[in-house]
Amino acid sequence: TGVPQSTSSPFSAFPSLLSQRVFPYISAMVNNGSLSYDHERDGRPTELGGCTAIVRNLHYDTFLVIRYVKRHLTIMMDIDGKHEWRDCIEVPGVRLPRGYYFGTSSITGDLSDNHDVISLKLFELTVERTPEEEKLHRDVFLPSVDNMKLPEMTAPLPPLSGLALFLIVFFSLVFSVFAIVIGLILYNKWQDQSRKRFY
Repeated sequence: TGVPQSTSSPFSAFPSLLSQRVFPYISAMVNNGSLSYDHERDGRPTELGGCTAIVRNLHYDTFLVIRYVKRHLTIMMDIDGKHEWRDCIEVPGVRLPRGYYFGTSSITGDLSDNHDVISLKLFELTVERTPEEEKLHRDVFLPSVDNMKLPEMTAPLPPLSGLALFLIVFFSLVFSVFAIVIGLILYNKWQDQSRKRFY
């Protein structure tokens, strides 16, 4: 199981005017497509948790691990060059659907330094689940977090199969032809009635 794109960890590299945080800052949010990251307030309204990550001007690589197991989201970092993981965020009750994609993005202001993602390594974790846990895991269709109300969003309709599309087009054509024939019959009867009035 992995963390889909809907679960994002915006890496804020600079503070807004209202901020009292120490930056750069790692922030986690879960989105069902109805939320947007509030840059003016550094994502606080939708934030599940976060931590400061001093990664500027370092002469070694820094690492971030995002782990999602049994509705438990954990983010750890190795930014001290000691090859030791340090806790950053731990959020229980995260519900993520299957079949999403991984992605990275960034939005920056007038910064003089760069924050580069050198590589992503993805692993599928083998987790023992009871039949009840497996059903609950399989029945998640929209990202959500327990005890956090996300704005409602209707789930996208599944795409039509080839047979369903064919049947819709076929019956639409049949109905159109039927409507045209009925229209022609009624028009001819109307013309016949009009002629009879003049004779």
